Amino acid sequence: MGQAAKSRPWCNKLETRGGGLLQQSASNHCLNAAGTMTVQWTAVAAFLYGEVGVLLVLCLPFISPLRWQKIFMIPLWSRMAVFWNKMFLTIIVLLIILFLDAVREVRKYSAIQVNEKVANVNANAIDHIQMKLFRSQRNLYISGFSLFLWLVLRRTITLLTQLAKGMASHAALEMQVNDATKAAKKYMTENERLQEALNEKGSGENKEAVDTTNGKLRKEIGQLKAELEKTSNALHKANNEVAAVKKQSEGLKREYDRLMKEYERLQNASSEAEDKKDL
Repeated sequence: MGQAAKSRPWCNKLETRGGGLLQQSASNHCLNAAGTMTVQWTAVAAFLYGEVGVLLVLCLPFISPLRWQKIFMIPLWSRMAVFWNKMFLTIIVLLIILFLDAVREVRKYSAIQVNEKVANVNANAIDHIQMKLFRSQRNLYISGFSLFLWLVLRRTITLLTQLAKGMASHAALEMQVNDATKAAKKYMTENERLQEALNEKGSGENKEAVDTTNGKLRKEIGQLKAELEKTSNALHKANNEVAAVKKQSEGLKREYDRLMKEYERLQNASSEAEDKKDL
């Protein structure tokens, strides 16, 4: 304890000269290790880095939504899906609590800093308050970005799932359209051949049979055309849905890039503040 007090002589000054919140803050600082993050904020920072990594992987262009859908259908993920909503809400609540606590700390140390500047307190005390304020702001950024990226991550996974389903339905509809088109062409070709064969015979006795056959063929062709039109409409609708989901995904990607640039800017500002503090 004697060596610790000698290594931090300004702590004693703060405890003797400071009053109220300043004295309590100085005492707490003397008891804690300088410059180290607490366990909960270290966990939140690690969680933030994990979110950034997962979002970067999800945004990789060479991994298609269909492949992500296959990954999400792995039995392990299927088991976790049962608890996904509860886990999501639990993490949201924890991040909101930490974010509000960081806001409270920022407001508290901002008010203390203003009061101590007016009171012309020791420069070491002001530096101490500024350090506390910087840590509070750092925690505010970490918790805020973690909360926001957690929501973005959930939305991204939802959009990828919807896009994969749309692409699968689009492929199925294309196959149906191709099959219907081939069948219609086949029936039309057979009808033409039959008509040519009957015209060559020119038999009056077979005229009624030819008319009946032609009527059946026309009816089948009409049904095939109606089915083809219905399938084409469904394909057009699926194309519109896929385009809308792609547009939402692109907008989300642009917003994510903008937030990453803002986060890098804030990190650079925090690093510069730490460098100035070390100097």
